[in-house]
Amino acid sequence: MTLLAHDRYCDEIAHQVALLRSVVTSGADLSGTVPTCPDWSLEDLVRHMGGAMRWVEFIVRTRAEEEVPEERVPGLAGPGTRGDAAVLDAWLAEGGEQVVAALREAGPDTKVWSWAGILNSGFWARRMTHEITVHRADATLAAGLPYDVARDVAADAIDEWLQIVEYVQRTAPQDTVGELRGPGRSIHLHATDTGSGLNAEWLVELTEDGVAWRRGHEKATVALRGPLTSVLLAFYRRLPLDAPELEVLGERELLDFWLERATFG
Repeated sequence: MTLLAHDRYCDEIAHQVALLRSVVTSGADLSGTVPTCPDWSLEDLVRHMGGAMRWVEFIVRTRAEEEVPEERVPGLAGPGTRGDAAVLDAWLAEGGEQVVAALREAGPDTKVWSWAGILNSGFWARRMTHEITVHRADATLAAGLPYDVARDVAADAIDEWLQIVEYVQRTAPQDTVGELRGPGRSIHLHATDTGSGLNAEWLVELTEDGVAWRRGHEKATVALRGPLTSVLLAFYRRLPLDAPELEVLGERELLDFWLERATFG
């Protein structure tokens, strides 16, 4: 499994910020509830994303060696007034420019703190790419707008999510992902629209020692099939399994069991 290039992540963050800004300025109701994050309004979601980018920018720019309290990060909370799309858009744009500049300047190998034990700026380039990719889905779905994402980014987002599950199982065994153990159960993810070049298929095995996964086409207890973007959104619990473009073959209960427990992030 190969990560994307650092510059590719930086380019994608900039691209995703531009697309999220287009949602903000689309006339969508900023006070409306986000169905996939029902505790947030659309403006709450945008502020979360903009604040996260400022937090990461601060970590990378200052070469932080430990977790940075949010109150130390200038401008993290966002504009003082709510409901102003133009002001929110400008704040989001500034945060995107800042984090991309910091990540480009640092390159992938600069040592910085991270919560996942991967102590380099490359971790944050990848994490921010997928954080905004998925939250843009939340925003576009809330606004009733179409959503798509580049195939290499979507496939890497699934890889990263599986790696996060592995990490949490190792470091927080009391978390709900600790229940994703036991022999003889497996999940197959199969993107039906990418051809053989991308190898957008995964086998996820639930073993006694924790989750093990690899890319490839193999038989499993349950399979989730559909276009790659739809598989990504379903795996992140942004799209229901009974969406018309998806197909579940085998023991759906296992897939439901997984989705109910891999709930962090």
